Amino acid sequence: MMDDLDRRLLALLRVNSRESVASLAGRLKVSRGTVQNRLEKMTRDDGVIQGFTVKIRPEVEAQRVRAIMCIAIEGERTSAVVRALRGFPEVDKVHTTNGRWDLVAELDTSDLREFSRTLDQIRLVAGIASTETSILLATQKM
Repeated sequence: MMDDLDRRLLALLRVNSRESVASLAGRLKVSRGTVQNRLEKMTRDDGVIQGFTVKIRPEVEAQRVRAIMCIAIEGERTSAVVRALRGFPEVDKVHTTNGRWDLVAELDTSDLREFSRTLDQIRLVAGIASTETSILLATQKM
């Protein structure tokens, strides 16, 4: 179970996952050992932190196309569709949701050609009734 210190630590790591333990400890006003223990617990024991990644400035990969695909499922085929979507390296995440759409998939492709090909292939997955896709044009830092 996470507490306020864990949440504050995660917030700092979201901004800069390479920040040193000493710096994190200073900012959180706790000891280095506390930060190290919390990180150890969240990465190994609890599995809260599943990995660390690199953020790249958007202009470095200007050709990349990121999008959100809303998916309606025929009948009770959600599990089969999710399994099929796992086979697409361009599908970054899949979320179940409520309302008109059953699933929301986050897509990340190298360019428009790959994006178009990916859409065509996903739409052929058995159990998908319809889709609506929106390209992410700009991301606002919060």
